[in-house]
Amino acid sequence: MRRGVTSVAAAQAFLDPDAYAPAPPEDLPGIGVAVARVWHAIENHKPILVWGDFDVDGQTATTVLVTCLRDLGADVRHHIPVRETESHGIRVTALAEELSRSVSLIVTCDTGIDAEEAVSYAMAHGVDVVITDHHELPSSLPQASAIVNPHFLAEDHPLGDLPGVGVAYKLAEALYARAGRGADVLGLLDLVALGIVADVAIQRGETRYLLQRGLKALRETRRLGLQELMKLAGVKADSLDEESIGFAIAPRLNALGRLSDANPIVDFLTTDDLTRARVLASELESLNSRRRMMCDQVEAAAEQRLEADAEQLRGAAIVLADPHWPAGIIGIVANRLAERHRRPVVLLSSPPGERARGSARSVEGCHITEAIATQRELLDGFGGHAMAAGLALDPAHIESFRRGLNRAVSAQLAGQEVEPTLEVHGSVALSELTLALVSDLARLGPFGPGNPPLTLVARDVEVVGKRPMGRNERHVRVTIEDREKDQRAVVWWNWDGASIPAGRVDLAFSAGVNEFKGKTEVRLVWRDARASAAEVVEVSAQPAEPLRVEDWRGAADAEHRLAELLARDSAVAVWDEGQVSRAWSGERHHRFSLPTAETLVVWARPPSPAVLRSVVERVAPTRVVLVGRGGVAAERAEFLKYLAGLAKYAIGHAGGIVDVADLAANMGHREVSVRWGLSWLVAKGIVHVEERGDQSVYLAAPGIADDTQMNQSVDRLQEALGETAAYWRHFANAEAAHVMAGIGPLVTASPDRH
Repeated sequence: MRRGVTSVAAAQAFLDPDAYAPAPPEDLPGIGVAVARVWHAIENHKPILVWGDFDVDGQTATTVLVTCLRDLGADVRHHIPVRETESHGIRVTALAEELSRSVSLIVTCDTGIDAEEAVSYAMAHGVDVVITDHHELPSSLPQASAIVNPHFLAEDHPLGDLPGVGVAYKLAEALYARAGRGADVLGLLDLVALGIVADVAIQRGETRYLLQRGLKALRETRRLGLQELMKLAGVKADSLDEESIGFAIAPRLNALGRLSDANPIVDFLTTDDLTRARVLASELESLNSRRRMMCDQVEAAAEQRLEADAEQLRGAAIVLADPHWPAGIIGIVANRLAERHRRPVVLLSSPPGERARGSARSVEGCHITEAIATQRELLDGFGGHAMAAGLALDPAHIESFRRGLNRAVSAQLAGQEVEPTLEVHGSVALSELTLALVSDLARLGPFGPGNPPLTLVARDVEVVGKRPMGRNERHVRVTIEDREKDQRAVVWWNWDGASIPAGRVDLAFSAGVNEFKGKTEVRLVWRDARASAAEVVEVSAQPAEPLRVEDWRGAADAEHRLAELLARDSAVAVWDEGQVSRAWSGERHHRFSLPTAETLVVWARPPSPAVLRSVVERVAPTRVVLVGRGGVAAERAEFLKYLAGLAKYAIGHAGGIVDVADLAANMGHREVSVRWGLSWLVAKGIVHVEERGDQSVYLAAPGIADDTQMNQSVDRLQEALGETAAYWRHFANAEAAHVMAGIGPLVTASPDRH
């Protein structure tokens, strides 16, 4: 229900593909014309060229169409661009070479929606073009014979999230149906599953259905190439799932397109020659090993550059270029850096004398392709979607591009909380983690975008042992124990020597089934940990009633209005923290002391949307009144002066023990700002700070000055305060509905701004 499945019928369709009613291919605009044009070429024995792409989505889409067309008797060949020389899309030079051979129709898959020049060139030479693609629609479309793209559909249509291979499959489905052989399309479902997972497609509607069907088909695949590849990758067919594709199969297929020529992939996925299948599988395994090594090298080099150039980490986005970085793997590294540094990353390969080609990866809240589009006058080309993009430009423009992209990303992220959060879906005791429970929860899969994997939490546990594992001991197997002395092993992937928390913790993890040497057991994977929380928050699955929002921001008589409200209504909680000046009497509450109440008055200005959400959840009101009076400023000197005063008070009156969250609440700021402020006080020698096992710290005076820590503390504090100030501007000026975005259904009262 939390994910929008609110009826029995919808739940059955979600869990069981047999209960789902697939959408007909004809729902896709343009597919009727596409089928007619392709069928004409088949009937008249006219040569067809399938033009694909070199990533797994493109590889599988190409194989789907080539297989279908061959099966229907077409004269068909394919072209997949070579990344090193052609990059994505349809280059006129490569197209001209293909047109020198006999061809009457080009059918694209996973590409072509922005290929205006190439389509015009083909049509001018008497060759029709049918485009099947799933990328976002450009402002001007190619003048093709037909265009099939799910972006023409309504946003909530079940076909709207299809990746390239999904669109190709629906075209194949329509072609087989026209031939009176509708069931034959089911033989392509194993390929569809590979493309959906590899392209990180949103798993809802038809995309989820096809993946469910495709995973079953993949476990029983007769494709010799995939059988051999799974052996080399250590994947057991009978237990194959979306993780097997994402972490074992797809990287090996992708390595071919990243480092070599992906055109042989169609042969690999269709061959009946076992020797040929084994040779190609071994080549993929070798390329994947090379890819891993190159990614590690580029990642290490990029991190060294960031250490030497602190200015990059102060910006909203990271842009790095190097003449020696292979263009085929920089997207993988950009993704790693974006996750680690929590900001969009663009990595560029810029060989001397050539244009720079790059890959971009983003973070939640930033549409990277839209941000890149603001710099289009500097670019030779770009394309992508919200979380990833590709681009090309003259190396002379890289610095200008970096500055412009930082401005664009800053504008998109203004007022947004950049600290990552982890949503927990349920709390369990270690004794409850049985194979029966984990197997039952697995029915909610396959997991991915649109249906994220479940994160569970075991509360009040302790790490009692650890054992590094894997190549270079990058991973660790830890043993946790609860107060009943029940123990479980938890794997922490990519641990890399990080600090393992001491004391009692709440551990967030994912749970699955692991089969090893004939033994089946529950497998727990570490997600995150925090000091054990004293309070358990139950999440209601019931739909929330609309929240009434009243806007008093800027009202000159806000104090008078509040006094009248308090006089006539006792079920009011006033959020008032950070030394907000006031001319009304009443009980003062900060974010952690607020009681539940029918009405919440946001008297203080929240330091972030996350804090605002947490306060609304704590109070559980039916009505929210926005005021937003200022407290301790986000100006560094005033902030530090006030924090130093609180620290000295704690040392003199509370034995030096202080909770960081309480400090943040008393100041009306975020915890991250307080922590960097304390770091500055330590570097200055004003206080000495020791972390305790819980959320509190021990303060003592005086400390020992540390000039080497000073610059880092100043920079990080300035960055944190700048983010808070940006959110305050957003809170003061945005529409009330935008301020309360993400807090559930709203009913906004008529604006009352003065």
